[in-house]
Amino acid sequence: MPKVDLSQFEFTGHASNLIEDLTTMPQAEKERLIMSGVDVTGVGRSGTFLQTDHNAVHCETHQPGVEMMDIKDALKKYDGLDGYYWTQVDPDKDEFTRAVAENVHGGYFIRVAEGVQVQDPVQSCLLIRANDTGQNVHNVVIVEEGASLHIITGCTVASHDTKGAHLGISEFFIKKNASLTFTMVHNWGENSVVRPRTGGVVEAGGVFQNNYVSMKTVKDLQSYPTIRLAGAGGIARFNSVLVAPPGAYLDTGSRIIMDAPDTRGEIISRTITTGGTIIARGDIQANYVPARGHLECKGLILGKGVIHAIPELRGTVEGVELSHEAAVGKIAQEEIEYLMARGLDEDEATSTIVRGFLNVDIMGLPARLNDAIQKTIEESEKDMF
Repeated sequence: MPKVDLSQFEFTGHASNLIEDLTTMPQAEKERLIMSGVDVTGVGRSGTFLQTDHNAVHCETHQPGVEMMDIKDALKKYDGLDGYYWTQVDPDKDEFTRAVAENVHGGYFIRVAEGVQVQDPVQSCLLIRANDTGQNVHNVVIVEEGASLHIITGCTVASHDTKGAHLGISEFFIKKNASLTFTMVHNWGENSVVRPRTGGVVEAGGVFQNNYVSMKTVKDLQSYPTIRLAGAGGIARFNSVLVAPPGAYLDTGSRIIMDAPDTRGEIISRTITTGGTIIARGDIQANYVPARGHLECKGLILGKGVIHAIPELRGTVEGVELSHEAAVGKIAQEEIEYLMARGLDEDEATSTIVRGFLNVDIMGLPARLNDAIQKTIEESEKDMF
């Protein structure tokens, strides 16, 4: 993995003014946000949080039962968020967690009250605007018993060549019979260094679904979220769609730890390289029975590039049911010929197969976000072919 020198980035001195109306942002930035799944109009959203560089510039929610604020304000309001803050991620895990623990710039705190069913997603965006900037954020999400929430998080830079480092800590707490869908769309640039560190816990009957989409060049990204199913009947699902153009390096994966009976875990990833490197990891551990887990990693190499799939399964008690399927290869010629026999030329046939391979329908995304991702896929095709 490439070495990251944090001394190349500025972690102080980039405070921004508040933005009351996100539609007044520069058009180029609005486009970057839209392609990250964040709608500046707020239509179809229950709330919006935006941080640029070193501070939050916009935070609003109009959904009763949903509390959202800057993490620093939450730490003051709730006496340090005892029992939550830094409980799922070790602050001394590595140099990146230590950097955030020592100097957190912001991040969001979101809590859904017991029994509240939030129909429209809450959206957040973490934007690096100034060149050579390092951004330290810490997010905490709590979904109380019987509640449900969908969060759409977009992470991006002001322009494709903006140089920046994003260090992000996220901690999730899904209480009894609650559900959280967390959709992250990365729209970084060719000079972006990204180090998310994520952990979460799901209580009895809870459901956590994580959707992750990254289709643009990112210089260096490393992400490996871990979710622990701590209560009977808990469910965790990870879905990811990744494209690595030339110059991109993505070391990504997910881990599910089943620490209670009647739990289920699923990790599904689709990866394409058109010249970059993808390390696709997956780890499911089962420590109670009955427990069922499945890991599926499939990759396509279009032209040059590297995909390294690393599936791991670990059962510690008799009777667990764990399975995995991993495949890395190319588009089958017979599939192309089949579509060409039905009137498509070779490029159209290849494009059709790739679109099917990158299908995000299983993520259950809102229509507007799904449309934005489909647009991203269309733009990525220009790089692929």
